[in-house]
Amino acid sequence: MGAEVHAEPDNEIREPEGLYAQSAVLMDADSGRILFAKNGREERAMASTTKIMTCILALENGNLDDTVTASAKAASQPEVHLGVREGEQFRLRDLLYSLMLESHNDAAVIIAEHIGTSVEGFADMMNEKARQAGCAQTHFVTPNGLDAADEEGAHRTTAEDLARIMKYCIMDSPQRNAFLEITRTESYTFTSADGGRSFSCVNHNAFLKMMDGALSGKTGFTGEAGYCYVGALKRDDRTYVVSLLACGWPNNKGYKWSDTKKLMSYGIDSFHYQDVCREVDTGTVPVLGGIPDGNRFTGAASVHTCVDSGRQETEENGGNPEGREENEGNPEGTEENGGNPEEAEENGGNPEGAGKKILLRDDAEISVKAETAESLEAPVLKGDTVGTVSYMLGEEVLYTQDIIADETVEVRDYRWCLEKMAEIFFLRF
Repeated sequence: MGAEVHAEPDNEIREPEGLYAQSAVLMDADSGRILFAKNGREERAMASTTKIMTCILALENGNLDDTVTASAKAASQPEVHLGVREGEQFRLRDLLYSLMLESHNDAAVIIAEHIGTSVEGFADMMNEKARQAGCAQTHFVTPNGLDAADEEGAHRTTAEDLARIMKYCIMDSPQRNAFLEITRTESYTFTSADGGRSFSCVNHNAFLKMMDGALSGKTGFTGEAGYCYVGALKRDDRTYVVSLLACGWPNNKGYKWSDTKKLMSYGIDSFHYQDVCREVDTGTVPVLGGIPDGNRFTGAASVHTCVDSGRQETEENGGNPEGREENEGNPEGTEENGGNPEEAEENGGNPEGAGKKILLRDDAEISVKAETAESLEAPVLKGDTVGTVSYMLGEEVLYTQDIIADETVEVRDYRWCLEKMAEIFFLRF
């Protein structure tokens, strides 16, 4: 008789394979943690994905009702362009839609010269903002992403840095809502300031209609950079950023959408918020010069310790970024694009879950490392910090808590010794 054999289902989680992009990153936008990277720190040209930085700086430093004037430099920019004429005037608000929906290069230069006085001055602002956002391998030369170089090198970034800039735009900037409003608009029409010419813009970010929860994004292409893309998606209590550099050249325009969907699906299917804390026996620590254990006259002194659940810290790349309290984990500050806030609480509330819940792959194995002082000097007060416990994923520290003294140990001084001797004497008689 033959036996029927059934294969066990394959539940192993696998990282995305076969990506077209030469550099790619999937980021948890709430914490800034990199969840997946392919050549994430290789420096490359980034084409018009540059314009997310141009847009956010204009929103933070300009007045949307300002009237701005096109220079000869702006009017000479190559396609893709709005076709502005030297001396022609526009409202800053309108040029931001031109910049982000149609990716017009001349609009970028007008904006840069208005906000930064010159393209060079604006590039300095871009580089400073990149440093503030945690970018260590990014250098801006132009506001539109056209291939260029200056004395400090080529216009460049990495997939990790580009993801950090998008995270800043949608999560941390005080103008994040305005950024999202512009980049999610399907079409926009406007006129020059004098009403003499009218213009129409259509959003070329096709990803907005490809996946539920798509938030924002920006495409790019130059001969050196190839096709590039950076985009964001919010699903339930999780927000992801995908960045792609060198994702094919003509005629492979669709590669970036394939890679983006593959990486976003990996994040949605394989990562959820988990409580990283585990029970930890932190033991005791010797106390030099302290009253011996059991309040005895002779012997060693030590202090019992415990984990302080009230004072929690997270690693720099996984903590609560400045300004996140105001945003409460919702990139748009609305229920519309992120589900029910009450539901988010059930799933961890604050994406860091008060520091305990962290977005992790479903098969993640957390290890615990407790470190305390070799010894302490008396007196030790209850609640004094005596070490740290770290919850780790491989070599990455996800979260730390203080280890504290669970009791007070006083100094074994001359007065205590006299009192103890007197106590022993009277007990004998």
